[in-house]
Amino acid sequence: MYTLYIANKNYSSWSLRAWVLMRTLAIPFEERLEPFTAATTTEHFRRFSPTGKVPCLHDGVLRVWDSLAIVEYLAERHPGVWPADPVARAWARSAAAEMHAGFATLRNICSMTCGQRVVLRERPAALESEFGRLRELWQEGLRHFAGPWLAGSAFTAVDAFFAPVAFRLQTYGIRLDPACDAYAARLLQLPAMRDWYAAALIEPWRDHDHERDISAVAAHIEDLRQSS
Repeated sequence: MYTLYIANKNYSSWSLRAWVLMRTLAIPFEERLEPFTAATTTEHFRRFSPTGKVPCLHDGVLRVWDSLAIVEYLAERHPGVWPADPVARAWARSAAAEMHAGFATLRNICSMTCGQRVVLRERPAALESEFGRLRELWQEGLRHFAGPWLAGSAFTAVDAFFAPVAFRLQTYGIRLDPACDAYAARLLQLPAMRDWYAAALIEPWRDHDHERDISAVAAHIEDLRQSS
């Protein structure tokens, strides 16, 4: 059986990608959660991940790191990771790669924190531009492949890559347009996403650097997490 190493569910957007894909496609794995805390270091994470980062998938003695590499490794072994239709598959891979390599402003300003509700103090032009590109990308996929998922009727890796964005939109109270908002809501209602969210709310750990980054750009409205 695979072992998937992840970090805090409240914060770790990169971990979520592989986790939600494997859970939704019923690919069996053992979860190993290694939290970000004041005591953990890169060297601690290097015990199980060559880069000292998560996620990292273990298949026996083999280690596969980076969420995109994990997805491609799984796609060679399990059906349904990418769409069967070649046109939809090419689009899905392109959109996932764009999310993987791009949207840096969205990631930097709107850090993932599942259990909080905050309001940005400002939305700079670079962030608005990325919201515009996100809207354009989601509209294109939903329209061209007829939904309800980005590349057609089935949840695939491209949806997993945008799953953390759904949490970010919820946390920061961001609305895009009716079709995109409905798609984000579908992501949030996935059983795997609901399980991830519930676990995030009861985590006892706090990453103080992460918390400071959020406080620097946003006003806190509500914290739904259990007291640490």
